[in-house]
Amino acid sequence: MTSRLSEFADALRHSPGLLRLAFVRWVNQFGDGFFQAALGGAILFNPERQTEPAAIAVGFVVLLLPYSAIGPFIGTMLDRWDRRNVLIWAAVVRCVLVLAASAVLFASLNGPTLLLIALGAIGVSRFVLAGLSASLPNVVAARYLVPTNAVLVTLGAGFAGLGAAASIAVVAVVGEGDFGSGIATATSVVAPVAAGVAAWGFRAGALGPGRVTLILARSARAWRTEAAAVARGLVTGARAVWDAPGVTTALSALGAHRIVFGINTLIMVLILQDPEGSLVLPGGLAGFGLAIAAAASGMVLAAVLVPFLIPLLGRTRTIVFGVALALTTQLAFVRILEQDALILAAFLLGIAGQSIKLCSDAAMQIEITDDKRGRVFALQDMVFNAAFVAAIAVAAAFVAPDGRSVSLVYGGAVIYCLALVGIALNARRRPPARRWWRRS
Repeated sequence: MTSRLSEFADALRHSPGLLRLAFVRWVNQFGDGFFQAALGGAILFNPERQTEPAAIAVGFVVLLLPYSAIGPFIGTMLDRWDRRNVLIWAAVVRCVLVLAASAVLFASLNGPTLLLIALGAIGVSRFVLAGLSASLPNVVAARYLVPTNAVLVTLGAGFAGLGAAASIAVVAVVGEGDFGSGIATATSVVAPVAAGVAAWGFRAGALGPGRVTLILARSARAWRTEAAAVARGLVTGARAVWDAPGVTTALSALGAHRIVFGINTLIMVLILQDPEGSLVLPGGLAGFGLAIAAAASGMVLAAVLVPFLIPLLGRTRTIVFGVALALTTQLAFVRILEQDALILAAFLLGIAGQSIKLCSDAAMQIEITDDKRGRVFALQDMVFNAAFVAAIAVAAAFVAPDGRSVSLVYGGAVIYCLALVGIALNARRRPPARRWWRRS
């Protein structure tokens, strides 16, 4: 990690806009962690609200699945609109939604209102992260992409963990329930305000794409034409993924990991609701925060390991390492189905998942051209969210009320095994001839 930090420092000296871009990313992820932990306290660990497996699954579906469906469509806009303006307006929209969510909590309103508002806020945040990742090659030179991405993504995960911890601390001070979660949610509005102000400092067009399409008031026919162009762009983005075997491998592994991570998340939430689930570690919201901290610590450690593993093994074998570590963790620790073992599993799965994610981001930034990169990153977000949500929805139909369903754990292990088989088959596939990325 020390070498990556020194390379990142060198990139900062040669890339005037990198520090500003890093600030936008990190403060946005800090706000994400803060906001989502506040919602976790309000929805998952609040005695005033329902938290059965089906209710938890519905909450995740409402929060994430709709964005997963529209994310690739919106992602094509990252390749057509000025990304600097996207970041500014996204910050404005997120501020409005965060304040609306806090108002719902203060009023103790039941029903889907809170989930729908949170859906919008989290969806906008995912959109911002996709835009920031797509913008990075326009800010730093190609030789700095891998170390810069490693530092940005890893420290970003750390800031998300810090945000979650800060949110839980606020709730601990002001009290649990709707009021405490409302205070924490309202406090998180500081993050999108700061991110929007920082993004304002970029000059127009500095973040790409190379050719910006201005979309103003148009006729219905013009909008239909634009929509058709976007749909064609989605097909182009999917082809770009298929034409880049490294990206195909990374997204396959990432999708498998998110499926299993969704299953494990549902199991952990249900086990943490048992007040006698552990004699050593706290349960409830505090235990949830501890699990987040453990996963974030694993992500930080991944940033230390991956820079050494990629030169030694290559990107594909590093992804295999991540999947193999996750498989071992699933069988050795998640299988125990006790809180203490699950906290340790969260740490190890943080290492595994972040190793895959770092390789995935590097593959897309190196192997995908700038005119397609926004939609490909949005496709990654679709895989990231849809796999997670679908896994929770399916697992909710089979999980025991207390979360202790060993059959689901073994099912996750099988998914990791299938991912390893898929990686091996993809490695045997011959890439298209004469692609520019084959020279890198």
